[in-house]
Amino acid sequence: MTNKSVYIASPEGLVGKSAIALGLIESLSRQVKSVGIFRPMVIGDHDTIAQALLAQTGIDQTYDEAVGLTVRQTEDDPEQALTQIIEQYGALQDRYDALVVIGSDYEGVASPTELAFNARVAANLNAPVLLVVSGRERDADEVVASAEHAIRSFEDQHDRVIGVIANRVDPEHLDAVKAGLAAIDHGVSAAIPESALLAAPSVRAQFDRLGAQLWRGDENNLDRESLSVVVAGMTLPNVLNRLEPESSVVVASDRTDLLPGLLLAHSSDTFPNLASIFLVGGYEIPASVGKLLDGLSVSVPVGLVPDKGTFATATELHDTHGTVIGSARKFTEALSLFQEHVDEESVVAALDLPRAQLRTPRMFEYQVMQKARADKKTIVLPEADDARILEATSILLKRNVANIVLLGEPEQVKQDAARLGFDIAGAQIQSMSDPELVEKFSAKYAELRAKKGVTIEQAREKMTDPSYFGTMMVHFGMADGMVSGAAHTTANTIRPALEFIKTKPGRKVVSGAFLMAMPDQVLVFADCAVNPNPTSEQLADIAIATAATAKAFDIDPRVAMLSYSTGTSGFGEDVDAVREATELVKATQPDFAVAGPIQFDAAMDPTVGRQKMPDSQVAGQATVYIFPDLNTGNNTYKAVQRTSGAVAIGPMLQGLNKPVNDLSRGALVPDIVNTVAITAIQAQMGI
Repeated sequence: MTNKSVYIASPEGLVGKSAIALGLIESLSRQVKSVGIFRPMVIGDHDTIAQALLAQTGIDQTYDEAVGLTVRQTEDDPEQALTQIIEQYGALQDRYDALVVIGSDYEGVASPTELAFNARVAANLNAPVLLVVSGRERDADEVVASAEHAIRSFEDQHDRVIGVIANRVDPEHLDAVKAGLAAIDHGVSAAIPESALLAAPSVRAQFDRLGAQLWRGDENNLDRESLSVVVAGMTLPNVLNRLEPESSVVVASDRTDLLPGLLLAHSSDTFPNLASIFLVGGYEIPASVGKLLDGLSVSVPVGLVPDKGTFATATELHDTHGTVIGSARKFTEALSLFQEHVDEESVVAALDLPRAQLRTPRMFEYQVMQKARADKKTIVLPEADDARILEATSILLKRNVANIVLLGEPEQVKQDAARLGFDIAGAQIQSMSDPELVEKFSAKYAELRAKKGVTIEQAREKMTDPSYFGTMMVHFGMADGMVSGAAHTTANTIRPALEFIKTKPGRKVVSGAFLMAMPDQVLVFADCAVNPNPTSEQLADIAIATAATAKAFDIDPRVAMLSYSTGTSGFGEDVDAVREATELVKATQPDFAVAGPIQFDAAMDPTVGRQKMPDSQVAGQATVYIFPDLNTGNNTYKAVQRTSGAVAIGPMLQGLNKPVNDLSRGALVPDIVNTVAITAIQAQMGI
């Protein structure tokens, strides 16, 4: 078997292999076209790690293909189990450019037999081993000793260990652990600090562990994480002093006098938000307390635990462990920690995988994020009352992609984010009621629109619209760009920019382009969003602007001016307009690679291109597609997106003096993150 995989192994349980696997899959996806996963041995019938990796990474693979045998089956007949694992792995190896194999999890105390079997599996799969050891409650010497023991165990089976990662390391020991692992000199070494978030269980897991009954609160908040446990066995002032962010509070059910104070603290800006409250001991809740809470909006889950006391409940909560599984917040945290503390290039280089000469959607997304963070810009998001915007903001800040300005009342925006569990501490929150800014923006708007008869009173009214306020921030240089439209129409987003941001010098029209991330390359389609029936001059302008967009995203622009006929084979008003536009592009941009009129198949397919336009450097290899009208462009991008599996990023508005981009009202959080990143790149490149 060729070496195209990596075996993530550990000598013990609870080391966080799933978080390392997420990071490694993400890294490999930027280097090769396809990545698969394989779990040779799992503890039970439903492996949550495999289920989560398949769901969150978009790997084209079924659960049954990804999972081998149970640990019990390998113990019953190791030789037969090994044969079956090798066969299953071989079938996967033929389908993927790289495979991430995740070893077993060690239920309870680590078993020497299980460790040895993992080593045998890795050797028989010819998979280099990336070891993950626990740094939890260990000093540097203990971590190094664990690593050295594990290395010996795998090398005894003739495995090639390419590196060691210590995970869940006490931050105080991080530097010492890094130095200790580096001194082992066994390939790549890294130390990742313990994360309270990644280790945290969900409130739902706590309820299940305790058998608690939801008495009050929002059931949706059961999927939030609980970062700590606080026992409320004292008076309210002392309880308040001990509250920690997103903690679960254990209260004896005969101390319901504490409930109003805890709920008030949860809703207050001066105390941390709670994850949950558990009333224990089985005492009857007074009717008056229930009546009081009926009149309040209680969002934090309050559970009844009738058959356990305070100590037993707190003990079980402390023993409830979390996983990365099923939490977008944890997914982002795990990737951020991996990327911050692990030299991804060194890991990939150690695998010696052939690099693919292509750009998959995931590669392109990574390149966009890297480009955006290389010269961070400030992007204003006017729709801070939308939960998707708050979640996207938390991701953008965590990934260090851009500086974010949210429009809204600071206290309310912070409360909304905290209630939803999103960390937006790094964002600037700008009130639209700031009298100084309102007057400054209104005066400028009235000045710029004076010829249209706009009065100062009308200008003040306009500044109550988030799109106008945000666009004015861009106009004054308080932000480098704006992204809006999650809750507003395209016209509402674009109109302010057209009114006073205006088009760039030399540009005749604003147009909308989509970056189409195909399975193996990235193309640019335009105009798919703005101009219903562009003239020949406008088509030429759109082509030149779109070629500049392609260059900004490292796409060599080969421009196809699309029509229903190719070359000189057709005539008519529509095809003549495209022919004229092509000539205008050639006249103003003699160095351009441009062809038109040309049909879509001749532009895309090399065989058809050679037949229909044999001497063209664009036919069959076009990267920029200019559509003759909005009807064709909009329908084509959607058809390609839906039928080819392409990721459509946009629309990205071209031709404005400063970047303003529109979101679909059905935009998902990743769409918002990508749009902010491309807006930042537009600001960098001045396009």
